[in-house]
Formats: sequence, C-alpha cells, structure tokens
Amino acid sequence: MELTLARPQKDRFVTCDPTISYFKPRGVPLREMDEVRLTIDQMEAIRLADLEGFSQEEAGQKMGVSRATFGRIIQRAHHVVAEALIHGKAILLEGGNYQVRKAPRLFTCRDCGHPWEAACGSGRPEQCPACGGGNFQNTL
Repeated sequence: MELTLARPQKDRFVTCDPTISYFKPRGVPLREMDEVRLTIDQMEAIRLADLEGFSQEEAGQKMGVSRATFGRIIQRAHHVVAEALIHGKAILLEGGNYQVRKAPRLFTCRDCGHPWEAACGSGRPEQCPACGGGNFQNTL
C-alpha cells in the first residue's frame, strides 16, 4: 500500500482578522443550534469577490494564491454560507491557513488620479474624496 502525503496548504493573505466569531439566526439560543465553520480565508474570499467585486484572478493575487485555488476557496465559502442560511445554522468564524496583512487599502480615482487610503474593514468607499466620482479602483 502506497502512502501519499497531501501537500501542506500555503497561507492565504487576509486584510482583516474578524472581531466577531459568530453569526446566528435571531431568537434561538446558540446552545440549541447546529453550526457550520467558515474559515478566515473563506471569509476573505467572500469579501474580495462578493463585497469588493474583484475577479477570481485579482482576488487570488491579493490572497497570494492561484485563480484556481481562489475558485475552490470561494466555492466552499458559498456552500458554508448557503448551508447556514437554508438550514438555520450558526456560522462560526475561525481557523484556516492565513496571515493577516494590517496595511490600509489603497485606492486611486480613474477620473482625477487622486490616491487615498481606507482603513481595513471599512467597506468599499462610495466615491473619490477629491472629485466625488465613483470611477476608482483598489490599487493594493
């Protein structure tokens, strides 16, 4: 019998270490609920793809993984969230292979060229602080 060892997972880069460890449906005590586990790198994948709107290629680069690996991470993350929503389970946020990058996010306006920083976890800016335009990109 041949023993094959799995290659160790490479750390994924995330920009925020969450301060919240659980999400759950309202009105049911946590002790009475089943839970699913969403890893920190899976949450980062959801943030990059679904909140920030990056392509899988761009998001993979930000996390330090290939597009294919990012695709697998986001697919698992979507499955976990769907299971929690459909079956009324709590989501435990913990674990995964990741390194936190605490650097602020950098944006550049495509209209006026103005660069600016936004704090980690502050969400996507609505407009350029210089010209008020919405045509900008994350340049980090």
